[in-house]
Amino acid sequence: MTGIEVLGVSKVFGKGSEGVRALDMVDLSVPEASFVSILGPSGCGKSTLLRIVAGLLPATNGRVMIAGAEVVGPNPDVGIVFQSPVLLPWRNVLQNIELTLEFRGLSRRKYRDKALDLIRLLGLKNFERSLPHQLSGGMQQRVAIGRALIHDPPVLLMDEPFGALDAFTREQLNLEVQRIWLETKKTVLFITHSITEALFLSDQVAIMSPRPGRVAAIVPVKLPRPRSFKDLQAPEFQVAERDAREVVDSLWRRSTL
Repeated sequence: MTGIEVLGVSKVFGKGSEGVRALDMVDLSVPEASFVSILGPSGCGKSTLLRIVAGLLPATNGRVMIAGAEVVGPNPDVGIVFQSPVLLPWRNVLQNIELTLEFRGLSRRKYRDKALDLIRLLGLKNFERSLPHQLSGGMQQRVAIGRALIHDPPVLLMDEPFGALDAFTREQLNLEVQRIWLETKKTVLFITHSITEALFLSDQVAIMSPRPGRVAAIVPVKLPRPRSFKDLQAPEFQVAERDAREVVDSLWRRSTL
């Protein structure tokens, strides 16, 4: 089992009266091989929660389980894609993807075929030797996804990876991420501000309240896969979008009272 269980997780930054409660008693279940998005306003603790799941940040209270084992630090079974691709400018596409292998003490020669397969999967064939400044923003983010997948982790965490991209590129990468997920069946936890993006990609969407972040609602998405943007007009999608927007509107009204 490679599912994720978030059990009563709270996070406070600072101490005493100066402390800021970012998360408060978050419970969330991400079934094995499912795609779950976390949707919420800026400052609600989405990225904080993702870093706790990744083992990059300790929880103040509660715990996270991956594949039945408690997360106590960075986990080799987890790949992470951040908001910015953070590529090394002096390394080409292949070398940037292989960077994870170096950090983990794995043989680049052993994983070379895997790296080349990923490059093809990500639509980067013939760009193996290109440097980051020769790539578009969308292509750079594809390299970052390859870097997260090279060691074949069963869990993939994505922290609003397309937020800085133009709308056209973002939509194309949504299709690419869906295709990659269908081929690899990773357990994916995806952070976004976009209701449409969350619903298009996900099996279910967890909507978080303003700080301190809590899971206010879970919206299931009952659409067959693979999905295309024509499915945005499907009755099932319209129902899910209506439910999500009602929750978001309710949370916004309460936060401004």
